[in-house]
Amino acid sequence: MNTAVIILNWNGCDMMRKFLPSVISNTPEAEIVVADNGSTDDSLKLLSEEFPTVKVLAFSENYGFAEGYNRAIEAVQNEYVVLLNSDVEVTENWLAPMLGYMSAHPEVAACQPKLLSYIDRQKFEYAGAAGGYLDKYGYPFCRGRIFGTLESDTGQYDDIADIHWATGACLFVRRDIYIDCGGLDSRFFAHNEEIDLCWRMRLYGYRVVCLPDSVVYHLGGGTLPQGNPRKTFLNFRNNLLMLYKNLPESSLGNVMRWRCLLDYIAALQSLLTGNIADAKAIVRARQEYSRWRKEYQPVRDSIQMRAVENGKVKAKLRQHEQRTSNVKRKGENGKGKEAIHLADISILWNYYFMHRRKYSQLLVEQK
Repeated sequence: MNTAVIILNWNGCDMMRKFLPSVISNTPEAEIVVADNGSTDDSLKLLSEEFPTVKVLAFSENYGFAEGYNRAIEAVQNEYVVLLNSDVEVTENWLAPMLGYMSAHPEVAACQPKLLSYIDRQKFEYAGAAGGYLDKYGYPFCRGRIFGTLESDTGQYDDIADIHWATGACLFVRRDIYIDCGGLDSRFFAHNEEIDLCWRMRLYGYRVVCLPDSVVYHLGGGTLPQGNPRKTFLNFRNNLLMLYKNLPESSLGNVMRWRCLLDYIAALQSLLTGNIADAKAIVRARQEYSRWRKEYQPVRDSIQMRAVENGKVKAKLRQHEQRTSNVKRKGENGKGKEAIHLADISILWNYYFMHRRKYSQLLVEQK
């Protein structure tokens, strides 16, 4: 089998008992692997007794989402790997559209299915919906989800789309490109790590797409629930580190100045509404970002150097195409370079001031 579906588990015995049967019955074309992050519940016993066909990678400790998946992907040898959350219900034939598209498009490094809510099955799910983007200040949003507003799925996003990032709840990747791009940043531990990886993939010349012919249902909140101060801390800190790593020098300073202002406004709002723990988490996130920034300088330098080299190669290819053809490639408008980074739109402004809370209401420049 050239595809492995890897489920990362930590004390998720009940989740696996509930969701693993759908994965096994609907995925005959792939090897099913559970990477156990040092669970202390009956997870390993459950796998041995009730799911003997599943391959188990048993780690001695909890390495977190990022490092856990890095170790698991290093341990398998399959051409394609799906990073699948333990709280995802897959549907019949869910893998075929992604496998077929990836096989036909070698320039695509990663893709995702349409992600719907397990609880309200007519709505998109928060963690990725129909594909993710980043606004001009680095805030993530999706086709089908902006902040906490989830759209109903009426087929409005059933087109194949190039996206900025694919959901970590069900992320289909080429194993060799995943490793070549450095995998998930293990220092993130959890949250924003898939966005960071997809950004690097795109900087290095690959595409990331959403394939809505494939559908899965995600419960959500399995790592840390919404409103948890630890989740707030990781989201703010990791988002800042991601921006620092991947933004070009020409826009880094401006974006980070705005983010400093907006982050402290968010902390003040949390404080004024009585959410003291979240306010402290945001301040601690910024403090840790400041401490870690110097350590991340070599990482940033490496990413930017490779991105620049890739940009030079693509520029030469475009020049060659223009010399050999008078046809302008669809989507090329002189702004492709910036489209690799952030969409030229503020979802804060659109959501809170203009009351545009659906993706279709936003004017998003897509690459």
